[in-house]
Amino acid sequence: MSQKLFSELGLSPEILQAVERMGFEQASPIQSAAIPALLTGRDMIGQSQTGSGKTAAFGIPAIECVDASEAFIQVLIMCPTRELASQVAEEIAKLASFKKGVRELPIYGGASYDRQFRGLRSGPQIVIGTPGRLLDHINSGAIKLDKLKMVIMDEADRMLDMGFRDDLEKILEAVPEQRQTVLFSATIPPGIRKMIERFTNDAVQIKIEATALTVPNIEQSYVEVDFRSKTEVLCRLLDVHDVKYGIIFGFTKIQVDEVTEALIARGYTADKLHGDMTQPLRERVMKRFRDRQVELLVATDVAARGLDVDDLEIVFNYELPYDPEDYVHRIGRTGRAGKSGKAISLVAGREFGRLQQVNRFTKTQMARITVPKMEDLENRHATRLVDNVRSTLESRDYKPQDALVDDLLQSGHTPSEVISALLHLLAAEVVRPVERIKEDNVQQRDARPARSFENIPGASGGERDRPPFERRERTERPPRSERPASPIDETGTWLRINVGKNVGVLPKDVVGCLAGESGLDSSVIGQIQILPTITLVQVAAESAEHLLTSINGARMCGRTIGASVGSPPKPMGDRPPGVGYGGPPRREGGGGGGFGGPRREGGGYGAGGPRYGKPGGGGGGYRGNRD
Repeated sequence: MSQKLFSELGLSPEILQAVERMGFEQASPIQSAAIPALLTGRDMIGQSQTGSGKTAAFGIPAIECVDASEAFIQVLIMCPTRELASQVAEEIAKLASFKKGVRELPIYGGASYDRQFRGLRSGPQIVIGTPGRLLDHINSGAIKLDKLKMVIMDEADRMLDMGFRDDLEKILEAVPEQRQTVLFSATIPPGIRKMIERFTNDAVQIKIEATALTVPNIEQSYVEVDFRSKTEVLCRLLDVHDVKYGIIFGFTKIQVDEVTEALIARGYTADKLHGDMTQPLRERVMKRFRDRQVELLVATDVAARGLDVDDLEIVFNYELPYDPEDYVHRIGRTGRAGKSGKAISLVAGREFGRLQQVNRFTKTQMARITVPKMEDLENRHATRLVDNVRSTLESRDYKPQDALVDDLLQSGHTPSEVISALLHLLAAEVVRPVERIKEDNVQQRDARPARSFENIPGASGGERDRPPFERRERTERPPRSERPASPIDETGTWLRINVGKNVGVLPKDVVGCLAGESGLDSSVIGQIQILPTITLVQVAAESAEHLLTSINGARMCGRTIGASVGSPPKPMGDRPPGVGYGGPPRREGGGGGGFGGPRREGGGYGAGGPRYGKPGGGGGGYRGNRD
C-alpha cells in the first residue's frame, strides 16, 4: 500500500502544523488510505496492526469534522481499556493543539464520576471512553448524542472479547442514524461482521496486508529455559543487553507481582501494572514510566493494547500468551514509527506449542538464543566498567585524588596493582547478584539440541495449546520417577539434603544442582530417593566431600540447601506393623504407625504413641493394605 506525505492528504493548516511539531512528515499506509476516505464522510472498516498509526488515521478526520464554535459532543470514540482511552485522548490533544476551541475528554471506569460530570458540562466536542462508563453517562443523561457526527470503535474485536457487545449495540442504537461510523479491528470475526451489516452503510474497507504482521522493525528471538530459572535468566538478559527502558509482560497478576518484587530486590528500578490496581495508581505508574523514573515496567496484557511509550528499547515475554494476536500487540510497544526494537520471549516446556503458533501468525521464525553464561555477565560488567572509566577520563569530569594515589604508591604497590584493586572494589559495588542455575551446567546445556516443533501438541492446530486446566497430558512425556540405579555400587556415599517433595523437588533438580554447583559429571550421581521433607542421594565415595562443600548454601527449588552425610534409605517392606518410621514412642506410648503396614495391624506413617500424656496407638497405614 502506497504512502503519502501529510501535505498531500488535503488537511487543514492547523493539523499540518500539529503533525509537523510531532515530527511526522510521511503518513503510514493506514493513514494514507484511511484519512482521505474518512474526510469524504464515508463509513469505514479498517484492519491494521498495532503501532501502525491508526490513532491518527481516525483522529485527524475526527478533529477536521468538529465545529469548534459549538459546545456539544460531535465525535464519540470507544476503546476497550482505560489505558487505550487515555492514550487516544492524549493523541487527539496533540493533533488538535492548533485547533482553537476543540476540546477532548476521556471517560472511563475507575475515575471519579464527579470529575467526569464537570468535564462533560464544560462542552467537549470529542469524547473518548470505554463502553461501560460511556453507557452509564448516556443512561444518566450526562452524555447527549443527538447531534453526533461521527462514532468510532477502536479495536472492536477486543471489545467483543471483553464482553462489551451488548454495551456497544446499545450505544450505537442511541446515536443518530445520520452519522459517520468508523470501525477498526485487527480481525473480523462473525460478531464484528454482524455489527458491520447492522450499523454501517456502504462502508469502505481498508486492510493492511497480512505480511505487515511480520513486524520487520523488531528483532524477535526466544530463549529456552527451565520454568524455575525464568527470573534468573530474565535478569541476565537485562544485564547483557544493558536495558535502560523496557517492558516485561507476565501472564497473571500474581506473576507480575512476583517478578516485580524479584527485580526490585536485585536492584532494578521496576514497577508493575495490572487490573487489580486503582486507576489513579495506574496513571501514576504510567507517568513515572513515561518520565523515565522507572527502568522496567512489568505488566499483564491489560497494558499491551493502548500503551504508547516513546523510544522503548525492548519487550520481554516472561510467558507467551495463548493468543498469537496478543503477542503482536505486546511486542508492538517497541519498534514504533519506523524505529527498530527488540523482543525476547522466555519459553519453557509447554509454551513451545504457543511459540509455533506465534511464528505462523507473524510469518516469522524467531531466532533461538542461549542463556547468558556467568562469564558472559562478568565480561559485560567488566567492559561496561572500563568504558565508564574511559569516558570519565576523557571528559575529565572527576576530582583529582593525587594525595590518595601517592599514599597507595608509597606503600610499595605498583600502579597496576592499585588500579586493579580499585576496579575490583568498584565492580563489586555495581554488579548485581547472580544465582547459579541448571543451564550453567556445561554438559547439560551444550548437549541439549534446539527444540523441534514437530509432534508438539497444539503446534499444528489439531490440539491447540490450551490453558493448563484444559490441556491433556502429553503422551510423549515420560512419567516422573526416581532416578534409575547407576553403575555406582553399594560402596557409594549417601547424602542427606534438607528439601524434598514439599517444595516440588524432582530428580532432574537434584542432578542439575549437584553437577552444576560442583562442576562434576552427572555420572558421579547414583540413586535418588525424594521423601516428603528430605532427599537422599547416592554419590561416588571419592566425590562426596567435594559435593558437600559445593552444594551447602546453594539453592534448589527456591530453598537454601543444607546437606550432610546420611544413611542409606531403609527398604519399605522391612518394617513390621506398628513400628514407627522415625524413632521411639513418645512419652511411654506405642510406636509410630508402620510405613506401609496393614491398617488393621496398626500400620501408619508418622503417627506416634500418646501425645501430651494421652494414650494412643499406631496411626493409619500410609500406602498400607486396606485389609
